[in-house]
Amino acid sequence: MLAIKSPRAYAHEAGLRARAGEFIKPYATHIRIFTSPNAWQAVNPELTTSLEAHGIRWQLEYLHGECTDDAIATLQHNVEQQGAELLFAIGGGRVLDAAKAVGSQMPELTVINFATLAATCAAWSPVAIIYTPEGGHVRSQPLGKMPELVLVDSEVIACSDARYLKAGIVDALAKYYEFRPYQRHNPDDLALDLKVMTALRALDTFRQFGAEAVAANQQQQVTPALVKVIDANIVLAGLANSVRDVLPTPGFAHAIHNRLTHQPELHHWLHGEKVGYSLLVQSLIEHDGVPDAELLALLRQYDMPLTLAPLSGDRAERIRAIAQQIKFPAASAERLPFSLSAEALEQALLATDNAF
Repeated sequence: MLAIKSPRAYAHEAGLRARAGEFIKPYATHIRIFTSPNAWQAVNPELTTSLEAHGIRWQLEYLHGECTDDAIATLQHNVEQQGAELLFAIGGGRVLDAAKAVGSQMPELTVINFATLAATCAAWSPVAIIYTPEGGHVRSQPLGKMPELVLVDSEVIACSDARYLKAGIVDALAKYYEFRPYQRHNPDDLALDLKVMTALRALDTFRQFGAEAVAANQQQQVTPALVKVIDANIVLAGLANSVRDVLPTPGFAHAIHNRLTHQPELHHWLHGEKVGYSLLVQSLIEHDGVPDAELLALLRQYDMPLTLAPLSGDRAERIRAIAQQIKFPAASAERLPFSLSAEALEQALLATDNAF
């Protein structure tokens, strides 16, 4: 059975923060805003001026750490105590995921996501990623209910550090490199075809507009190229993730990423940077030690880390432990055209120390 879980609507325009009240008022006038200090600063004063002009009352709550079970429980409690009709999440992936998780547990609550970064597809994706307080991956939690709206202001993203956009590009292009191998043994799977087609559209966008978009971001300018890349990072990547079938096709590079989140020395790497390194490891396994040439060029173009250089101590032993602790569903591994043994993973991880 094929299903597509997506937000009800998406709006992206330069200066949209000044129209936030127009989007929210049809749903509620008594809301809770969930954000981070940096994100709140990035959208104001224009956003609060718009809310006030439309008679919207709000209480403000900050997320200061990771999207944890405790943070989700606290946010849900505060929404219930306030009696808020709508949860308005403003920020990056951790903020948006926590809000999606709360909305999924409260059927009557409307959730609207405002993405202030294009570093992941979290605003759109039908899962919430749950972490430990230290930033270690716990689980990817499917959502029972999706946000009503996803809002994006390209002026806000243009003023963010271009490192986030580059990480988002790599996180989005990963969908193609992760989903396409499944097609070799599953050529007639419609859901898989849709995922790969959408992911390829994102990859083509980066081939044509990626460099120009990064340059615009570095100059804090909104250009057509930047708009296209933002949409690819959030919508196309999120849509590729939104297509579901009875047979799951999780991304193997993301499974490697999940284990890397438990390495304290790598905590400063963004999500997309860990995914980029993990794509290199996957490609080494898939292609017998010689990575896909275009993928390697893209990883270099967007300044992804290509070694585990920050690891300290007995590197060989630590890499062996990482390889042994990477978890991937056996049923999904059987659908891929390459071996996912701990030995193959260890060799690929070690190879990144020397060749790239």
